[in-house]
Amino acid sequence: MPNMRATRNEMPVQDPNVRNKNFKEVALGYTEEQAIDEAQRCLNCKNKPCVTGCPVQIDIPAFIAEVAKGDFAEAYKIITKSSSLPAVCGRVCPQENQCEGKCVRGIKGEAVAIGRLERFVADWHNAQPEAAVEKPASNGHKAAIIGSGPSGLACAGDLIKKGYDVTVFEALHVAGGVLSYGIPEFRLPKDIVQKEIEGLKALGVKVETNTVVGRTVAIDELMKEEGFETVFIGSGAGLPRFMKIPGENLSGVYSANEFLTRINLMKAYKEDSTTPVQHGKKAVIVGGGNVAMDAARCAKRLGADVTIVYRRTETELPARAEEVEHAKEEGIVFKFLTNPVEIKATDNGWVKSVVCQEMELSEPDASGRAKPVPKEGAFVEIEADCVIMSIGTSPNPLIKATTEGLDTQKWGGIIADDNGLTSKEGVYAGGDAVTGAATVILAMGAGKKAAAAMDEYMQNK
Repeated sequence: MPNMRATRNEMPVQDPNVRNKNFKEVALGYTEEQAIDEAQRCLNCKNKPCVTGCPVQIDIPAFIAEVAKGDFAEAYKIITKSSSLPAVCGRVCPQENQCEGKCVRGIKGEAVAIGRLERFVADWHNAQPEAAVEKPASNGHKAAIIGSGPSGLACAGDLIKKGYDVTVFEALHVAGGVLSYGIPEFRLPKDIVQKEIEGLKALGVKVETNTVVGRTVAIDELMKEEGFETVFIGSGAGLPRFMKIPGENLSGVYSANEFLTRINLMKAYKEDSTTPVQHGKKAVIVGGGNVAMDAARCAKRLGADVTIVYRRTETELPARAEEVEHAKEEGIVFKFLTNPVEIKATDNGWVKSVVCQEMELSEPDASGRAKPVPKEGAFVEIEADCVIMSIGTSPNPLIKATTEGLDTQKWGGIIADDNGLTSKEGVYAGGDAVTGAATVILAMGAGKKAAAAMDEYMQNK
């Protein structure tokens, strides 16, 4: 009989007043006893509604049933049939809007903690002695992956299992894409990211870093001169956007991408870092998404008093509820219905303050969303020496500019169908390079779909 307790097992976490001063992981993970107890809350529904909410279609009831029995090795095998990055997904996926959002137990209580169980299983596996990995038999075909973020890694993982000779090209000096440069250590430890990547390498995936496709080599060269028969573009959306308000060029103004890359990839929070970042005393973060929460929580750990300004209300915040809750616990202040209109300077050209206009929500439009409109004559000035803009990103135009026959949207996204096929034969794309900034798991789902389509293309070819 399932455990019919209405509430889930709480995740052990660091104390907020301790963790807001370090970069160690906030969530500490379930014990074996907690994982088994939580797994026993699953009803093992025959129609598997949770699976319909999973972009990579993990057989969730099956892996949870194995956890409930204490067979963690079998649970890991089930997960990795569908996911190449379980330790990552268990930490950063918005399960509350996906698998857990479909869980029947959530109707009259709390959903089964599917994400926490996935994380537990992956961490358990990674703690075991490494077993020899059997490489798939080669099918004699070559595939190139542009970008080593979640969509690229998911695509590479599925193609290598089908026997392809897979090479991943990464522009930065470390593989992982946004998993390495964008998501902070306290949410996703980098040794876990590299462990997942090493697992793909063990299967035979080759990773070439410091390779800027469009500069170091072009996609047309890869296909015409280096023998790659099909290509997947998973280059993400790393080009930051700004508000185009007075003062954005002042010293002390960062894009969230630059700020987080310096901290996550260059370890700028360490005293001996060769790529430092400003340790502001008063930081203002503009935006309300997960990236804004990450930037705010990093600035807090660097010693700043942090304020997040967002032009809508808390109800409209796009960030995960858990991330917002953690930010509040750590002492970060939120100012809603507030929109920056100017950044003022000190005499030496650094940020002095942010002038914001107070906003109010209009009546909902045809889409059902209320639009923020300025409240006439209502302004507030916030003292700051550091401003971090987190208002979205777009794909870098370099690949489009150097690839013949590749169609893109006006805003820069690559045009691709539901299976990732672009306007160029043999070339597929997915993740943020197509949709704009989205979630890790949606990018992985796009990578998996593209891998299946690429395989079908090669078979027909």
